[in-house]
Amino acid sequence: MTQIIDGVCVLAGPGEALRSGDVHYKFRQDSDLLYLTGFEEPDAVAVFAPNHPDARFVLFVRPRDPSAETWTGRRIGIEGVMARFGADAAYPVADLDRMLPRFIEGNETLYYALGRYPAFDRRVTDVLNDLRARIRAGVTAPSRVEDPRLILHEMRLFKGPEEIATLRRAAEITREAHLAGLGAIRPGAHEYEVEAAIEYIFRRRGADGPGYPTIVGSGPNATILHYIRNDREIRAGELVLVDAGAEVDHYNADVTRTYPVGGPYPMPARDVVAAVLAAQLAAIDTVKPGLRFDDVHEAARRSLVGSLVDLGILSGDPEELIAKESYRPFYMHRTSHWLGMDVHDVGRYRVGEESRKLEPGMVLTVEPGIYVAPDADAPEAFRGIGVRIEDNVLVTDGGHEVLTVDIPKEIEEIESLVPHV
Repeated sequence: MTQIIDGVCVLAGPGEALRSGDVHYKFRQDSDLLYLTGFEEPDAVAVFAPNHPDARFVLFVRPRDPSAETWTGRRIGIEGVMARFGADAAYPVADLDRMLPRFIEGNETLYYALGRYPAFDRRVTDVLNDLRARIRAGVTAPSRVEDPRLILHEMRLFKGPEEIATLRRAAEITREAHLAGLGAIRPGAHEYEVEAAIEYIFRRRGADGPGYPTIVGSGPNATILHYIRNDREIRAGELVLVDAGAEVDHYNADVTRTYPVGGPYPMPARDVVAAVLAAQLAAIDTVKPGLRFDDVHEAARRSLVGSLVDLGILSGDPEELIAKESYRPFYMHRTSHWLGMDVHDVGRYRVGEESRKLEPGMVLTVEPGIYVAPDADAPEAFRGIGVRIEDNVLVTDGGHEVLTVDIPKEIEEIESLVPHV
C-alpha cells in the first residue's frame, strides 16, 4: 500500500452474519482485509498509517475471552496478532472509537470504502467530523476521503507466484471433484447427489469448500444460469450442466462442464456442445498480452452466432444478428470475469473508454454458452438444452495457460468417462 503515503487507510471486516435464530453462517473474512493482513476473525479493523511515528500497521481485534472461546473457538487475541501477523500495535476492537482518531489525525487523506459496511461508516464519519470540528484548535484532519479499493483492487488483479500456485491447487481439486460428479450422473439420480459427490471431494482434499453454490442443472434446468435448487431427478438422454469450483486458502476455481446422461451425447444436443466448445477454444486463443478483455467475448460471440445460424436456431446474416443482438435470448451473459479471492474477482474491466488490455498475471474465466429455454422461439428439438463450458485462464508473458486444462471437456473424452446404462 505504498500509494497511500499522503494519508491513512482504514479497512473494516464484517461481523458474523445471522442465519436464523441464534445460528450464524460460517464466517468468511472480507477479501480486501484478508489480502492485506491474513487475519480471519470477525469484527476486525486494520489501519495502515505510513506517517505514524510508531505504528504503521495496527489491528483492532476481539480480545481473548475464555468463556466465549469455549462456545465458538479459540481467538488469536491482542498479543497473538502482533506476533503472528506483524502488526506494530493491536488493540481490543472495543477501543476503536477511542483510538482511531489518533491514527487519522495529521493526515490529508483518509482512504476508506464508504458504503461497504454502513454501520461502520457512522463510526468513521463521527471521528472525521470530530477532528474537522477542531481544525481551528490546530488539529489536522483529512480534507479528502478516497476509496482504497481503486488501489487495492489493482493489486489483487495481478496474481503473484504463490497466488497462482494456490489457484493451481484449486484447479487440481476441482478436477477430481468434477470427475466424481460425472461418476454420479445416471438416470434416476437426483441433482443433489451429484452436488454431494462434488462437495465431498472438496472437503476430503482439504479445500475450504465450494467457492460458490454448486450448480447441477439437468434437462431444462441447464438453461437457468444460476440454478442452485439441485433437486430434480436426472433422466436418460438429457444433459447435466455442472458449474462447480473449489475454494483453497480463499482462492477459487470456477469450472463448468456439460455432461450427457447414460451414454453418448444425444442429437442435436451434441451439436450444441460442439458449438460451445468451438467458441470457447476460439475465445481462449485470444487470451494473450496486448489484446483486450473484450476481444475474448467478441471471439466467443462471433463463433456462437455463426453456429446458431448453422444449427437453424437463428437465421440471417451473422454480422447483422450481432449488431442487433438477436443472439441474446440464447447467449445473454458475457464470456469472462476476473478470478481470484472472489469468484467474480475485483479489478477494472475498462481504462477510460477502452476495454482493458490483458497483462501477465491476470486470471480470467472463459465461459461461453448456449441456452435454449423450454419456451424459446426456436426449433422444438433444441428447446430445453443448456450448455456452458468454462475454464480458468492465466495470462502469461508468452500468451496464456489454462489452469483447468486437465478437467475433461472434449466430447469423445467425456463420452468415454460417463457411466453408460
